[in-house]
Amino acid sequence: MICAGIDAGSRSIKVVLFDTERTQILASSIADQGVEQQRLTLEVFGRALAAAQLERAQISAIVATGYGRNAVKIADTTITEITCHARGVSHLAPGVRTILEIGGQDSKVIILEDRGRVRDFAMNDRCAAGTGRFLEVVAARLGVDLATLGELSHQSRAPAIISSMCVVFAETEIIGLLAEGASTPDIAAGVQKAIAARLLALAGRSVAAPVYFTGGVALQSGMVHALEDALSCAIQVPPMPQLTGALGAAILAGRLQRAGG
Repeated sequence: MICAGIDAGSRSIKVVLFDTERTQILASSIADQGVEQQRLTLEVFGRALAAAQLERAQISAIVATGYGRNAVKIADTTITEITCHARGVSHLAPGVRTILEIGGQDSKVIILEDRGRVRDFAMNDRCAAGTGRFLEVVAARLGVDLATLGELSHQSRAPAIISSMCVVFAETEIIGLLAEGASTPDIAAGVQKAIAARLLALAGRSVAAPVYFTGGVALQSGMVHALEDALSCAIQVPPMPQLTGALGAAILAGRLQRAGG
């Protein structure tokens, strides 16, 4: 049985096609989010089908998750991103106990029990600080792309202190640091350190190893190091960290299909 998971996030749309019998990903596709989400979803879904050399009729079930999940008309049902990320990461890393997820517009700490069951979670979805959007603003201000921003922090010798965690005020603070002669690497490292501190505050004392970091921001190695320093523990990044929500949705689609059949 082949199922699909669609993660309609605030910054991008991700699709994963999953073979439930062989328990493996057949194809995936990703695109930036836009105003025409339904059209974009169909395009991304179509690219995944083409990559796997499949037809729409061969997909047994589709589950949507993420910020825009209720607008995904081709989905059979929707499931929250908390549950889907937990299922996706647990599939890739059995035994995971804590998931740190930084998306485009929110950040999450998910605590798991045995077999990937969610025991507790905390989420910041009211402020862009501590999210991928914050890093996008910083990268634009520094005149670099996101990938470069992640690498720049490795060159830092004295991370700048970013005291404000409001995106607007932090950007003003960064302008002031540049005027004072602070280096780009030090500012990049300071921003990542500030985001890690905010995630630590969100987690409280709930962080238990093994800890896995997901979401598009997990592709930035500098952010991984900042989290390791803040949490004083090793942080693992699963393969394709930006796809864990869509993967979990596809796996759960298979379970729901079997239960219904």
